[in-house]
Amino acid sequence: MEQFIQSVRLRKGLTSLVIPIFIETLLIMMLGAVDTVMLSQYSDESVAAVGVVNQLVMFAFLVFEVINIGTSVLCSQYLGAGRRTNMVQVVGVSLLLNLVVGLLVSATLHFGAATLLGWMGLRPELLRYGVGYMRIVGAFAFFQALSLTVSASLRSADKAIYPMLVTVLVNVMNIIGNYLLIFGKCGLPALGAEGAAISTSVARGVSMVVLFLLLFRKHIPSFPLRLFRPFPWIELKKLLQVGLPSAGENMSYSLSQVVITYFINRLGNDELATRTYTVNIVMFVYLFAIAMAQGGAISIGHLVGRQKIRAAYLLGKYVMRLSVLVSLALSCVWAACGATLFGWLTDNEAIVRLGVTVMLIDILVEIGRAVNIYATNALRSAGDVNYPFYMGVVVQWTVSVGFSYLFGIHWGWGLAGMWCAFCLDENIRALLFVGRWNSLKWARKSFVR
Repeated sequence: MEQFIQSVRLRKGLTSLVIPIFIETLLIMMLGAVDTVMLSQYSDESVAAVGVVNQLVMFAFLVFEVINIGTSVLCSQYLGAGRRTNMVQVVGVSLLLNLVVGLLVSATLHFGAATLLGWMGLRPELLRYGVGYMRIVGAFAFFQALSLTVSASLRSADKAIYPMLVTVLVNVMNIIGNYLLIFGKCGLPALGAEGAAISTSVARGVSMVVLFLLLFRKHIPSFPLRLFRPFPWIELKKLLQVGLPSAGENMSYSLSQVVITYFINRLGNDELATRTYTVNIVMFVYLFAIAMAQGGAISIGHLVGRQKIRAAYLLGKYVMRLSVLVSLALSCVWAACGATLFGWLTDNEAIVRLGVTVMLIDILVEIGRAVNIYATNALRSAGDVNYPFYMGVVVQWTVSVGFSYLFGIHWGWGLAGMWCAFCLDENIRALLFVGRWNSLKWARKSFVR
């Protein structure tokens, strides 16, 4: 009876985390999707160019995850163990580091826009859209660095509703800004892709300011200097110990997607635009899996901090099963509606036909993706940070990148062939991660003892 009551409490606590994380993640995805939808009314070329830029920007943002993943894992375990002083030190160190790193990334993206997009092989007719967009979004990348750190801290303390509310504000601002600046309404100039970049950057700046106000009022009123004199090097070491391999796996995946985007660019503008539209559509398929995984990771981190390994194991299994079930159902619905969805976004029949084919293949992709999203978050939250990194690097580059070139370029299967390679990659890694979770080897990796 006691075990049943504990299970109900865990699932109730998980629900209270997942719902605001789900809404926040949905709105974050909509932030990018809104740019794509509105730009699709401007031109398919601007959509293709911004798709390539966002691939590079998202890869750069993963540099911030070195710190943010460590922040989330350590704060969850410290709060579970009742060690608030250590938690405050972790957040303070994280904010300082991501400020420095964020400024460096901003400078690189802004001043290196033309060079980086040239390396991606972006054609001249697309380059004029891409460079302007990237220079503006890149210049203010440090807004996102600090916002992600504050959000990670708030979520680890079961205050996920606050980042969610901020994201609502950001989306409203971005939609209004896009409408005014992309199409030139209310007497403003029609700036196209650059207008979308300005709108997104302003919204991210407002988000950062509001999140800091919430951090000081609802979670950490101040950062006393005595906690940082001498500098807490041990917390920095733990942050990097968690963050480097964890972010390394994410960066490996993102970099592999950059290479694959280069392959797709060789196929033509239609394939590149189809890929951009498809990515924005399928994001909403694995949205639930992301929310479940992040909420589950926080709960698992709390349980590991309390040394409740069996409860953490069972909660992880529950998260995985539910994530796969929902992702599979949604991917089937999206595939059935593929022609309609692409028809809303473009009147190019070639893009619509190719998109429908890719969406059918994506049904199998989403099964493995749901498991991988859950497993990487769960293993990291328990302290098992190296295994996801090693498996990710090996399988992503040998299967996803290697077979994308083989199927898509060498054998001439095009974008559909590349999606078959993604299917193999996601499901092979899924089988490996399920075996790791069931082995319970992660139970000996906790940072709080």
